[in-house]
Amino acid sequence: MSSQAAPAAPGAADDKLDRDVLKVAVVVVAGAIMAILDVTVVNVAMQKLMLQFTTSFDTIQWIATGYMLALATVIPITGWAADRFGTKRLYLLAIAFFLIGSMLAGLAWNVESLIIFRVVQGFGGGMLMPAGMTMLTRAAGPQRIGRVMSVISVPMLLGPVCGPILGGWLVDAVSWRWIFYINVPIGAIAILLALKLLPKDSPEPSQRFDFPGLLMVSPGLAALIFGVSRIPEAGGVTHIAVWLPGLAGLVLLVAFALRSMRIANPLLDMGLFRNKAFSMSMLTMAVFFIGMMGSMLLLPTYLQVVRGESALQSGLLIAPQALGVMITMPRAGKLADKMGPRRLVLPGVAVMVLGMIPFTMVTATTSFWVLLPALFVVGLGMGLTMVPVMSAALQQLELKDMAKASTATNILQQTAGAVGSAVMSIILAALLAGKFGVPTSQGQVAATVATQNPATHDAAASMASDAFATTFVWALVLMAASIIPAFFLPRKAPAAPSAPTGSGEEAAPPVVVH
Repeated sequence: MSSQAAPAAPGAADDKLDRDVLKVAVVVVAGAIMAILDVTVVNVAMQKLMLQFTTSFDTIQWIATGYMLALATVIPITGWAADRFGTKRLYLLAIAFFLIGSMLAGLAWNVESLIIFRVVQGFGGGMLMPAGMTMLTRAAGPQRIGRVMSVISVPMLLGPVCGPILGGWLVDAVSWRWIFYINVPIGAIAILLALKLLPKDSPEPSQRFDFPGLLMVSPGLAALIFGVSRIPEAGGVTHIAVWLPGLAGLVLLVAFALRSMRIANPLLDMGLFRNKAFSMSMLTMAVFFIGMMGSMLLLPTYLQVVRGESALQSGLLIAPQALGVMITMPRAGKLADKMGPRRLVLPGVAVMVLGMIPFTMVTATTSFWVLLPALFVVGLGMGLTMVPVMSAALQQLELKDMAKASTATNILQQTAGAVGSAVMSIILAALLAGKFGVPTSQGQVAATVATQNPATHDAAASMASDAFATTFVWALVLMAASIIPAFFLPRKAPAAPSAPTGSGEEAAPPVVVH
């Protein structure tokens, strides 16, 4: 049988997360921290791994690209799998896959084996976040979506800050193998917590699995993300390695969407987009994520290329952003449940744009006393924006739609994040290539070499900082553009469920946790 949370009365009981929901939240955060830290920690170690395996940058990039493609392949099936097998079983399976991949990656003997084991990790990582979001949103119900999104978003936003610090320390002081082994104790704790705290569940009757849809959406997402990820290396979108897989992916995804609107039980329910709140929040989230993920890529690169900071120092310098997020995010979740998302997203984006302005004028000698407070302001806006946007996507939906909606939001986040990183990378690479007179694909390499040479450092740092300033302008414009769809987000929070008439007691519908 499915376990049921105790009915909660509207009003005071709906105003906070009860013990059962907090238990689920603890488990989800443990898994999310492991998965998100892994991505950022591995990114820091790329240079070390390239030297360790005596390979090229093009090859070593597959450690990240292979992981992303595995995520894109498995995410679409998690909504169906959560309904069919239960989220507890799915979550345990995801952690197991991730741990097996982590242990094998730490034992890798060459770059090919490492890439294969990262794909195994990706299969687990792709299921972790959708399954975790589904468990939390089902347990909390629509009236508390903002609070549970706060829980999920903390590791999502702090990972890019803490990851470089942890990764830099492990690579410099211990061994590159420990960037993978570190997942083992975290994952073991997550499994123990899941076994102890998650309510028992059992498979529920489900619709027939949409295999034709899977054969379209998973390869389509993988091809699109692969093409986008090749943009920085190829030097533009006109290269066949970019546009051919990208076009093939788009064709498959469009065909999937058209087919999904005509069949009874699609893998991803496109009918969710008939809900205005859901569709507008997804559009806002897409634009916001492209700008935000792009800007989060630019800052550590600026600190390392122009200012000569190490990976560890760069991670420490980004800490004010994390502090800003930590201050506003928990409050944003509560306020989104009471006030509605639009009233928070609009000022949140405005605050982020305000904090980004100093970076659009950055030079090789801009004082950190200017940049660090600006980063803090960006963090305040980020924490104020992220949770209400995610809440808006789920607040107006029924519990039965949560699994597929969580899957859809995760697909969007992965795709928008990949697009944002690629767009900012190609803009920066093109500007640097123009400054240093090299092909676009060599722009960042040329700038790094020139700034590390004492004879050319000052002139190179000045030229490189101009390129970064212009790229930050693009990131600011993209983030500011998310204000447009945000105007159409719900202005009010969803109404509390009404008590049954003719009853002496107030009661809300029981929440089923699959």
